[in-house]
Amino acid sequence: MSLQLIRKAVPGADEAIVEYIEGYLRENDFEDDEDAITDFIKPILIDAGGDEDKINELCEHLSELLQANQRVTAPAKLSKLEHSFTMNNQTGISATSSLGKGAVDLEHSSGRRVQSQVNQDKLRKAELKIAAKMAKRSEKNNVKIEYEASRLLNEQKALQEEYKMYNPILDYTTTKGKNKDIKIENFDISFAGRRILTDANLTVAFGRRYGVVGKNGIGKSTLLRAMSRREISVPAHISLLYVEQEVVGDDTSALDVVLRADVWREHLLEKERNLSRRISEIEAEQNDDDEDLTEEEKRELDAERDRLDIEIKEVFAKLTEIESDKAESKASAILAGLGFSTAEQKRPTREFSGGWRMRISLARALFCKPDVLMLDEPDNMLDIPAIVWLESYLKTWTNTLLVVSHDREFLDEVATDILYMHSEKLEYYKGNFTNFHATREERRKAQLREYESQEQFRKHLQDFIDRWRYNAKRAPQAQSKIKILEKLPVLEPPEAEKLITFQFSNPDQLSPPILQMSEVTFGYTPEKTILKHVNIDLRMDSRIAVVGPNGAGKSTMLKLLTEENKPSSGTVHRNGRLRIAYFTQHHIDQLDLTKNAVGFMADQFPGKSEEEYRRHLGSFGITGMVGLQIMKTLSGGQKSRVAFACLSMQNPHILVLDEPTNHLDIESMDALQEALAQFKGGVIIVSHDERFINTVCKEIWICESGILTKFEGTIKEYKNFICPKETP
Repeated sequence: MSLQLIRKAVPGADEAIVEYIEGYLRENDFEDDEDAITDFIKPILIDAGGDEDKINELCEHLSELLQANQRVTAPAKLSKLEHSFTMNNQTGISATSSLGKGAVDLEHSSGRRVQSQVNQDKLRKAELKIAAKMAKRSEKNNVKIEYEASRLLNEQKALQEEYKMYNPILDYTTTKGKNKDIKIENFDISFAGRRILTDANLTVAFGRRYGVVGKNGIGKSTLLRAMSRREISVPAHISLLYVEQEVVGDDTSALDVVLRADVWREHLLEKERNLSRRISEIEAEQNDDDEDLTEEEKRELDAERDRLDIEIKEVFAKLTEIESDKAESKASAILAGLGFSTAEQKRPTREFSGGWRMRISLARALFCKPDVLMLDEPDNMLDIPAIVWLESYLKTWTNTLLVVSHDREFLDEVATDILYMHSEKLEYYKGNFTNFHATREERRKAQLREYESQEQFRKHLQDFIDRWRYNAKRAPQAQSKIKILEKLPVLEPPEAEKLITFQFSNPDQLSPPILQMSEVTFGYTPEKTILKHVNIDLRMDSRIAVVGPNGAGKSTMLKLLTEENKPSSGTVHRNGRLRIAYFTQHHIDQLDLTKNAVGFMADQFPGKSEEEYRRHLGSFGITGMVGLQIMKTLSGGQKSRVAFACLSMQNPHILVLDEPTNHLDIESMDALQEALAQFKGGVIIVSHDERFINTVCKEIWICESGILTKFEGTIKEYKNFICPKETP
């Protein structure tokens, strides 16, 4: 609401100023300072060129709203304020809402340098005044703090309940035969103040498997999330499920969590239990008190019993139709395919790590089989055997599938169509990723040829017009050419491909040995050994891939190399001058998501100018306003690029990379491969991406059952070795 009111009062104000004020209003409750709007907001709006009468009217309206909110209790007040200022801003967090907090230049916030219309002295004085008053209120914020703590504690539970919220109990036996294609025209989607799709058309045919591709931050996850929340008009009879969050850990077994995902089956079973209990009560009542019952009461009980018998027969019929008796074996088979042993399926979910809980979440989705299943980079959480199983399972998926993935091999195996997001629009391609890549390139070349041909024709016409339009004999011909030129359709040049580059500076050379592990054994406890007798030698030209099942100790071995873990026995020898840069599997946890990328790098690697940090981030694809956005608003791939930029600042001799391709888009993966090919230091990676390993690495080592052994062969041969294809 505040955004619309501000724009109406000051239509000529910079967008950055408008969003800054809106963020300021949302983040302050003004409990001790009713005049803050007049003292702080009003001068900024007047300096921005607004009409003073309209600004006074706006300030009065905002003051009334704030006074009304101050009359409610603290938790209710917080909720109402948030609602008041965000009810017309469904995108949530604005990229500029926290400009006043961080070291961000308002002049850069629109992606270009502009002459600020705000009096900077007034702005600084007002912010200092407000900061002082907020400090005095700190003791009064206990209620708000308790509310926030409670909200965070319940956040995971709320995410779990979203499944029920957006997927109400639906009798999917009654939707058979209905058209389950999705066709939505001319819709827009925005996120964090940025337009994702404009006048887009979504066409999804039932039974097709769509690979959703596009660059990091283009909005692929936002589109799927909007579909799952039905923020766009998906028909109500179509069941949707978007797999993004891990299941909440509690005492429920993994198998039971998967079984409960089928909410219609659970509803029928609960109804069957309630009906059976009531029938038993009626039978007991009739047997025990038969002589005490009046004829009217007997007739009522008989009538109720007849009605319950009919209902329970209908429930049994529906349970039979959905093959409820086979549900447990189906759920168990899915969990087994994703790597859960029979014993692990009975373990409570709280005993599993986040990655394994994500697998349970994926198993739930596959089990309940919605009409439209949406998976967001499912291969990130899986090892190679589980990926092979998932590829085979999804190839038999009979309903609609939308899957975001940057693994070309996975998309080639699974996708029947490609949905390509770019330039705020959607494009559709038949076939898998390889077909899409070839077709898109041909389409781009054809567009370029058509555009160049028309431009040449336009130039020919314009040259003729310029030469002869004032010649009496040729003037009629020139006029004819002018009419032809005016009627030519305006063609847009094909979208220029933005080249993404990664760059690691080459280190000074070191004399071997550089990094060695000799007879290293490690376990977090003496009773449980994770790695035994590991021997490996890294050199400046090493290109090593470590593969193996999840939980085998691959990441533990990398931590031994980086001295994050200390060996129980054996030795890890490091050159005294050696510098190691370690990209962890959970690298996002190492970023301060409340800061922007430029500010974070300045904290971690002080001593350079803002322009130097921005230039360095730009060499990893973090360009323009992206470097000034709060990092929690960035996509997973953009956060990964920030992490790689920080790695490069360390000027390492050895790069230790744990699942480096997770979240990276295809262009970024290509850029990383090229950068590693040019890097003159050593590289050791843990990865499950077949193409990446095949391109980057010269050696493959298998970590399994605590033993590290070298594999003589390619990654394709290893994949076929552990997951042989079934012969017809």
